[in-house]
Amino acid sequence: MNTPFISVRKTLRVIAASGLGLTALHAQNAPTPAAAPAAASASTTATTTEYSPPLLGQTANAMPANPALPTLWIIGDSTVRNGFNNNGPKGGWGWGGPIEYYFDLSKINVINRAISGIGSESFYGQYWKPMLATIKKGDFVIMQFGANDNGAPSARVPIKGVGDETQEVSGVTIHTFGWYMEQYVKETREKGATPIVLSLTPRNKWTADGKFQRDEGTHVAWAAAAAKDSNAPYINLYELIARKSEEIGKDKVAAYYGPSPTEYLHTVWAGAVSNAECVISGIEALKDNSLAKTLSARGLAVKPAPAECVEDNLASAKPADAAAK
Repeated sequence: MNTPFISVRKTLRVIAASGLGLTALHAQNAPTPAAAPAAASASTTATTTEYSPPLLGQTANAMPANPALPTLWIIGDSTVRNGFNNNGPKGGWGWGGPIEYYFDLSKINVINRAISGIGSESFYGQYWKPMLATIKKGDFVIMQFGANDNGAPSARVPIKGVGDETQEVSGVTIHTFGWYMEQYVKETREKGATPIVLSLTPRNKWTADGKFQRDEGTHVAWAAAAAKDSNAPYINLYELIARKSEEIGKDKVAAYYGPSPTEYLHTVWAGAVSNAECVISGIEALKDNSLAKTLSARGLAVKPAPAECVEDNLASAKPADAAAK
């Protein structure tokens, strides 16, 4: 068991007994201002990416520190959660690690339930239902899958695309990638919570002429289609990271990936901070979005994403869906 999380849980019990709030916990345990990831002022580009290990909500069974507050639940794969407090700045980190610094923890809990090596089908079958039982009205669920949803359909891999077709594999009915994404959206809404669909993060590949190499015809397109079909807010994280990478430059971006020098998918702390700011920029760009009201000063300082990188999908909502909101 990870020792830093043991100490956090003990502190939470003390706080519960004393009546102190989560803000007090964060203040007591937060790194010095010089060590915290600074906010971007005029751009989504992080001005600094110094290491500041996350304090809360970074385990597969993490629970909200303050049940009275709304909770942001984050689900996905290792590009979202790939680190613990002892990983250090050069170890692997997903963007769900540093993102808590961009929210005001006196207004919202941030829980990162992403699992390394998981995909949309396997998370749904193994982890989703127990987590769903803890989601309450007023919560938010950010979902990002795709990195591990490749290959032939299996007990861990969905069918490609967004259709309704199914396939039996070892006695298990496998659906399409889009079907699983729509189920997450549907079941989140049934709990009175707000779903937000993200496209997967890109691999660090570049063209011969120095442009970021894009492949938005599969999981990116399928996530967007699933969000549109289910009238859910959508953030094209893939494109936001691609644009930011081109802004930063190939050489500097290379240092964002690791811990292996040949890594092109998983990020170290600096890359996780950069990607987290892309997520925040997307949240700020969405309309009618109460999640943005829970951002910290650092989060509010991040420039909203370009309009073409998000879809509110509210105009396409069916009357029955709109009435349910």
